Amino acid sequence: MAARSPLQLFWRRFRRDKVALAALTFIVLLILVAIFAPVIRNVLGLPDPNAGSTEALDDFGLPAGPSSEHPMGVDALGRDIMSRVLDGARVSLLVAFIGTGLSVIIGVTMGMIAGFYRGWVDTGIARTIDVLLAFPVLLLGVGLASACSGREGCLGGALQPGLTVVITIIVIGNWPYVARIIRGQVLSLREKEFVEASKSLGASNTRIIFREILPNLVAPIIVYATLFIPANILLEASLSFLGVGVQPPQASWGQMLSDASSIISSAWWFMLFPGLALLFTVLAFNLVGDGMQDALNPKSSRQR
Repeated sequence: MAARSPLQLFWRRFRRDKVALAALTFIVLLILVAIFAPVIRNVLGLPDPNAGSTEALDDFGLPAGPSSEHPMGVDALGRDIMSRVLDGARVSLLVAFIGTGLSVIIGVTMGMIAGFYRGWVDTGIARTIDVLLAFPVLLLGVGLASACSGREGCLGGALQPGLTVVITIIVIGNWPYVARIIRGQVLSLREKEFVEASKSLGASNTRIIFREILPNLVAPIIVYATLFIPANILLEASLSFLGVGVQPPQASWGQMLSDASSIISSAWWFMLFPGLALLFTVLAFNLVGDGMQDALNPKSSRQR
């Protein structure tokens, strides 16, 4: 019997979890929908997400419900909700993946440096992490977004209102958590025999960190990155809901929910469809994260 690689063993365990596999399928479809949103709009004959039309409103100037022309209805400005939900998927996934990726890169790097070198380096990074973790992320986001709401933004124009500020808030809020987790893992790994063997062979610290320790951190990095993505999607939606996230007329699920809150009694569809999109997306990522955690750590799944 041929030996299986770690990747093959992971996939074998993961595909046994039918719920996680179904959630992964949903995520793949969602990514494809976000990428090909303009093509899907053309095929379905949907208008541009930012194109409003008074003809889509009823005789009283209120948004009309679902119809053959507008499958999910329109909003208060006559914009097609289905078209905006598709466009909002692109924003949510873009913010989540970029924000999570940058957070993981910074957090893993700082965590490995702190855990490996220890001493004053570890103390400095650990205290910085403690300070950043003391700030409520949502409150920090509201403050930073408000400060950068002008035309010139912040830091000489480096931080512009909208996606740039949201991604910055996600990175500031997430990398300390990643760094703390990785630091704890590295503190344990640096005492292992294979690290001592590398040192005895004359390997440099950089080689030990990135060639010996980092490969042993892949599993927790993947798991925590997968679990951070839905949290970041919710954070972006929360900031947009409060009016300090993605700026109009760019579509965002959080912003759509905010706009719908004032007319939910007369236009239930305006809140229902972006709310369901947000719910299913976050749920799918959480299910995939749990499935990956069980597949990468089979002992912990048995203990459950």
